[in-house]
Amino acid sequence: MAEKSNYTRRDEDDEEEEEIDDAGYKTIKDAVLFAIDVSESMLEKPEASDSKKADRDNATTAALKCAYSLMQQRIISNPNDMMGILLFGTEQSKFQGEDPNSRGGLAYPHIYLLADLDVPDAEDVKTLKRLVEDEEEAARLLAPAPAKTFNLANLLFCVNQIFTTKAPNFSSRRLFLVTDNDNPHSANKDARNSAAVRARDLYDLGVKIELFPISTAKHQFNRSTFYDDIVYESTPSDPDAPAPMSSAAKPSASGDGITLLQSLLSSINSKAVPRRALFSNLPLELGPGLRISVKGYIILKRQEPARSTYIYMQGEKPQIVVGKTNVVAGDSARPVETVEVKKAFSFGGEQIVFTKDELAALRHFGDPVIRIIGFKPLSMLPIWAATKPSTFIYPSDEEYVGSTRVFSALQQKLVKAQRFALVWFIARRNAAPTVAALLPGKEEVDEKGAQVWPPGLWIHPLPFADDIRQNPDMGDVVRASDELVDYMHDIVRNLQLPKAHYDPKRYPNPALQWHYRVLQAIALDEDMPEKAEDHTIPRYKQIHKRVGDLVVEWGHALDQEYAAHAAKYDSSKKLGAGQKRVAGAPSDTPSKKAKLLAEAGQGVGDDEMRRAFEKSAIDKFKVQDLKDWLHGKKLPTMGKKADLVERVTEFHESK
Repeated sequence: MAEKSNYTRRDEDDEEEEEIDDAGYKTIKDAVLFAIDVSESMLEKPEASDSKKADRDNATTAALKCAYSLMQQRIISNPNDMMGILLFGTEQSKFQGEDPNSRGGLAYPHIYLLADLDVPDAEDVKTLKRLVEDEEEAARLLAPAPAKTFNLANLLFCVNQIFTTKAPNFSSRRLFLVTDNDNPHSANKDARNSAAVRARDLYDLGVKIELFPISTAKHQFNRSTFYDDIVYESTPSDPDAPAPMSSAAKPSASGDGITLLQSLLSSINSKAVPRRALFSNLPLELGPGLRISVKGYIILKRQEPARSTYIYMQGEKPQIVVGKTNVVAGDSARPVETVEVKKAFSFGGEQIVFTKDELAALRHFGDPVIRIIGFKPLSMLPIWAATKPSTFIYPSDEEYVGSTRVFSALQQKLVKAQRFALVWFIARRNAAPTVAALLPGKEEVDEKGAQVWPPGLWIHPLPFADDIRQNPDMGDVVRASDELVDYMHDIVRNLQLPKAHYDPKRYPNPALQWHYRVLQAIALDEDMPEKAEDHTIPRYKQIHKRVGDLVVEWGHALDQEYAAHAAKYDSSKKLGAGQKRVAGAPSDTPSKKAKLLAEAGQGVGDDEMRRAFEKSAIDKFKVQDLKDWLHGKKLPTMGKKADLVERVTEFHESK
């Protein structure tokens, strides 16, 4: 096996960052080209229905609305990504300035380039919006060509030319193909073979074809008839990346359930963000001399509003201001060169200067690797060990041939044995090492058999001793009775989510959506929204209908139990006749020393301490003042200042 793998993403001289830096995770440019079928079956209107949830749009219009929705999102959230829209099977033809009256004729007949592949701007969104909303314009443009006159090979060759000329250096290039025809060349074997060759050319170019099939009540889309030879599950540039297949979108026949537009939006949104590896070809070492290569992916990532930028408005057109930083000397304000800057750490009141090589040696813990050092049962992994997000890894044969087979065997063995691997994990050069658990992940499929989650392994960072704190001693905890627990059990059972599963896709961040909605309204000259759409607000009427009576009954039972507990506690707290006070118990009466200090104006009085407690400013007092006050209350005075502050706080909280 090879000794080294191409895992470096930075030079060795880069400085260390304690955690995996995912800031550049979404900076890779992405180019998406929609190819939407304009055939008679795609333009067929759905059956009329009185239901509010019934489909109102034909399949082609629904696909255009999906493209419009995605373009709205990308113009704000991914301003550097490209997007284009291509209609095929149309009576009209248009492609990058082609003249239909030229002597040689059209190179791509029945293909209409609605929006060329480019960074979308507000005008592109407005043009697409007019097409979606204007029925006359849509009827003029969305006219299907005569049957059996369109060649899919021409479409794929046209797509090849668009990506080659418009996005030659993009690392992510994808074709979103929307159609309901599962066998466009059933009677023409040459056209079928030609389309397969053009599809292979696209994959060799690094373009991924994502198929969004549409099934109808009359016809079920069958991928194996034709498109298994056109659409592959992975690309040669990333042959082992997890790529779940899209299930066919179905229009709603009765008006109940999911509509065609919602189904397409759900499928396209799941593919909207390209899979980008956090690290590539990182060696996974199973033992001495036995290595395979894997790629790591961030599956869950916090979404935040895009950073605002400064704009220079005095030129011919607005320009983004680029910041520049210069280091200057504090005494003379002269510019300081990079070679003059030294790095130092404060230690013992002195500045310890390190050279560049010394800093590199100080931060070097070895080359990036995932090294298995042992195996343990899954039952030994506590739930509180989840302190940092996990990273999903998947095999790659680019560096070590046979990595997929070894990886699959390891994953299946861990699943079967209910064990996890303990690993030594260094994500990249100069990164701090992490002890992690390598957890097996099973494949998940939906009710239609489509893959929702691919099988793989998860790198689950384990906490160090410094990351864990001991829980405070709660003393005697008052526990609820079995009757209260039974009441609450019924309430929780009636409030469970469907299938007891939380789907985060159904609950978008309202603050984030409001931010983008306002930006969209400003950019497209639309009316400002009145309020944010918040799906996280509880549905109080449904909650009241389900468990309203149960909650009231539980509240009455809680009041009765609390009253009984309070009466019992009060009776046990009273001192009986002739009963002595326990030595060392807190007393409200100040000691003689505390009284003398308070009278002399040197100590801290009870009123002053009470005010400090209410303002959370007890730590402002000196240690000796805190000890004197505690001594006056006959409380322990040992420990550091933090212990004394906590003791004073507990005293006031108990009052």
